Amino acid sequence: MRESINRPPTPSAVEDRDKEPSLVEIINIKFVESGEKEKLTELLRERLVECGWMDEMKAFCRDYVRKKGRNNVRVDDLIHVIVPKGRASVPASVKAELLQRIRSFMATTLR
Repeated sequence: MRESINRPPTPSAVEDRDKEPSLVEIINIKFVESGEKEKLTELLRERLVECGWMDEMKAFCRDYVRKKGRNNVRVDDLIHVIVPKGRASVPASVKAELLQRIRSFMATTLR
């Protein structure tokens, strides 16, 4: 399988020949094909900008780099530090709105 940081592993044709897609794979396919994944991604981006989350994360990164020194920070180090903080600081209202949109999509699509 081929893997990337930005996408899940891509199965080879040999591995996939006789395999039925799982429910999760079917849902992912429907999200992508319908364009809903793009819409949700854009909605999330808008909400995070509106609530100041993006600015907060940028400031956190700048402070971290200043404290460690520009030449002493690798991207992997920054990702390791910022991901847990970023996930924990997403407002509950944003999470709830996205979850509601996902549930609504699934209810109408997977009948």
